[in-house]
Amino acid sequence: MHDSIATAKTLSEALPYLQRYAGAVVVVKFGGNAMGDDDAMAEFARDIVLMRQVGVNPVVVHGGGPMINDLLAKLGIKSEFVRGKRVTDKPTVEVVEMVLSGLVNKRIVQAINDQGGRAVGISGKDDDLMVAEADDPELGFVGKPVEMNVQVLRDLYTAGMIPVVAPVATGMEDNETFNVNGDTAAGAIAGALKADRLLLLTDVKGVKNKDGDVVTQLTPDDVRAMIADGTIAGGMIPKTETALKAVEEGVRAVVILDGRVPNACLLELFTDHGAGSMIRTTEPRVKPRIR
Repeated sequence: MHDSIATAKTLSEALPYLQRYAGAVVVVKFGGNAMGDDDAMAEFARDIVLMRQVGVNPVVVHGGGPMINDLLAKLGIKSEFVRGKRVTDKPTVEVVEMVLSGLVNKRIVQAINDQGGRAVGISGKDDDLMVAEADDPELGFVGKPVEMNVQVLRDLYTAGMIPVVAPVATGMEDNETFNVNGDTAAGAIAGALKADRLLLLTDVKGVKNKDGDVVTQLTPDDVRAMIADGTIAGGMIPKTETALKAVEEGVRAVVILDGRVPNACLLELFTDHGAGSMIRTTEPRVKPRIR
């Protein structure tokens, strides 16, 4: 009985958040260690299905670096690196597309469907969702989005579907394919949709200050200052830069959160606790009363 009362109390306390996010578009970048763990994958899928069930419109964007590395090794395709970044030639980008659009994408789709959702897997190539150009000519087919056509995503979530997007883009030339960083793709999609939230799931707790403590609320100016003085460094720089660009393009808020925390997405959206570092320039959206 005590557990049942606690559950009922939690649901009651979640009501204002459920009302706030009813009809909201939430883009979730899924990656990291959770992708390789069946239990973590199932838990993530349940969270996404629950979000859809209570009126949120989730759009999932995923990565898949470790799986790409595994298949390249099995096929004997050696990678060259320039300034620490993989050179993606044509044989490599073909493997990238196979892994991301095939193996990883469909695994996530199946996990969501197994939890009672209605997921549809696509890539940035479908309906020219994401058109890219070379980010750095030395890196080959590593792209940055230059044109977004997100109506296909609106059509899917309006029909009750959960889009799952592989970060593979078409190029400006015929039969051209680009591999796009998962965070970058999620940010571009969120910006084009003017999403209410972009959740970047990572393997760290969030943005930390000089003392090593997670900062729960940040403005774009705070982020720029922390990058300039070296507080934000390493792999957190591209994540925060993605967040800044998304906010500039109209996303209400971006949250960098620890995807290893159980039910991280639900904690962030539907509780006072939160689960990471929020970057935003606007006040939280308050859902108007409808009479």
